[in-house]
Amino acid sequence: MHDELTAQDIAMMQKELDHRKLELMPELIEEVKRTRAFGDLSENFEYKAAKQAQNRNRSRIRYLERMIKSARVIEDKAAADEVGLFDKVELYFEEDEETETIQVVTTVRCDPLQGRISREAPLGKAVLGKKQGDRVSVTTEDGDSYTVVIRSICKQADDGTGAIL
Repeated sequence: MHDELTAQDIAMMQKELDHRKLELMPELIEEVKRTRAFGDLSENFEYKAAKQAQNRNRSRIRYLERMIKSARVIEDKAAADEVGLFDKVELYFEEDEETETIQVVTTVRCDPLQGRISREAPLGKAVLGKKQGDRVSVTTEDGDSYTVVIRSICKQADDGTGAIL
């Protein structure tokens, strides 16, 4: 399966990949060498910690390389009055009588606690392409459903940092 990412997502991941390979990896290699010199490796906590950090970094490098290699580049093609990628959307949840602001993002930027909802999530799928004033039915993965009303759409630019602008 290919992840659908924007060109900015890929650039953001490439920047992290370059940092991990060119800056962080040499530092971690030196730390492993330094702590190895402390002696008995079976009781050397610093060495074990350095090796674990090096392994986590290598794992992240492999993940980033796979994501970049397998990504399918997408663009936001939403009209000026429709919900598109990275737009801030004020939603009214009828059942709870509550209002919430979300931002529909790609999977690599998803952070529900910060209001960044994946375009793959039921809520993200439901509101993408809709307009202000639309009543939208959202069906969850377990079959439940609820209704939201799009109160406002605030167009956002993507600066490639993953931050809400």
